[in-house]
Amino acid sequence: MKKLQEIADDYRRVKNYVYTRYGGIGSLSKLYPGYTVQNEMTNSGLRAKLAMPSVYFYRAVFDALGDIKSQWARTKSKLLKLIARNENLNAQEKHYLRFLLKANNAFDAVLNQKPIELPQEMQDKYEELAVEIDLEKLHRYLNRQVRKYHVRMMHTDKADGFYITEKAYRYGESQNGCESNFHTKRHGIYIATKENRKRVFIPLTDENAYTKQLYIRLLPESNGIEIHIPIAIKTKTHWDYTNEIGLSVGILCMLSTHEGNVYGAQFGALHQEWVEYMSMAAGTYRREKENNAGRKKYLARKAKLDAKIESYVNQEINRMIQTEKPKIIYLPKLPANSSAGHNRKINYSVGIWRKGLIRERLQQKCLEHSVQLVEVFGKGISSECSVCGAEGRYSGDVFRCSICGYQADKKVNAARNAIKRGQEKADH
Repeated sequence: MKKLQEIADDYRRVKNYVYTRYGGIGSLSKLYPGYTVQNEMTNSGLRAKLAMPSVYFYRAVFDALGDIKSQWARTKSKLLKLIARNENLNAQEKHYLRFLLKANNAFDAVLNQKPIELPQEMQDKYEELAVEIDLEKLHRYLNRQVRKYHVRMMHTDKADGFYITEKAYRYGESQNGCESNFHTKRHGIYIATKENRKRVFIPLTDENAYTKQLYIRLLPESNGIEIHIPIAIKTKTHWDYTNEIGLSVGILCMLSTHEGNVYGAQFGALHQEWVEYMSMAAGTYRREKENNAGRKKYLARKAKLDAKIESYVNQEINRMIQTEKPKIIYLPKLPANSSAGHNRKINYSVGIWRKGLIRERLQQKCLEHSVQLVEVFGKGISSECSVCGAEGRYSGDVFRCSICGYQADKKVNAARNAIKRGQEKADH
């Protein structure tokens, strides 16, 4: 118990350090996605000072960041309600203030008295909204409300538990013997401690085993612990989600529907940026390996690119579901990565295509919105004509059928075949 209490106490110290350093308005720009904070905390020396394993240190950092983000979300929600009820503001002023609250960069700039600089598309929208309104008056109003309603610096004195990732524990059995050599096996969990390569065994009262993040709550009065397991997310049911759609997944355009709608048009560019960096980094590492080349910068850059892609995938899947309002989605079963080596350049870029991420996030979003996701047989789905069923050909992105003359984008044709195969299967 003493070893676990040491971890819980250090976990509390790290959280309070993050609250103090990043809880104010000056750190707003660092909160999303949080890797700037992670890098700064790595260089702070706090982990070395506490002699804290990385699996606990970084979990405490992101736990505290989550609290700070939630605090800002509550503040923004409160301000949105106040703005809506404020009779001294006209419709255009309210619209402008709502824009500031929803655009993180703009919100940060106003609170920190900086020029508002946004991506070009949003900058144009901002300048459009800023016409014929008193910007200084509205900015002062927003600052006053934040000072009034935003809770001051967070702090916690509780050291009664901590989050633990998969890397910091494993399930197993321990043997307790006696002089008669009679051994009793007990099921339990091995939890990493502050000592290098040392884990403490804790017997459990059930045979459950999990492979996810857990929360360990300490019960020192009974010399025991409670393991809190995250439950499945709450699902939403939408009465107006009644459509059946076919989807096709691609490398350039992430998702295409059977009606020709495209979601994730920039996925190809983001993926190519990721591929080129991975290829370049691998080559550099091979050349410099003998010089003990470190991987710190590589891992930090890769984490940023991963976060960028994952954020974009989530955004576009959300947009697709909100726009299409599907009850059922038919998706071709995605093939496994090729192991062929005859064209190494193509095999590398296609082989590391992150279709697994797209499928995983699509499954998650369908679960959240009570949408049924049906996988259909994918063989030949791009080359089969969705009108007459004959074998066709495609040149570039265009599919052509020589039998019936049908032609369309090859991804749209594949999506049409997906819904066709799915509905035929359901009828049988």
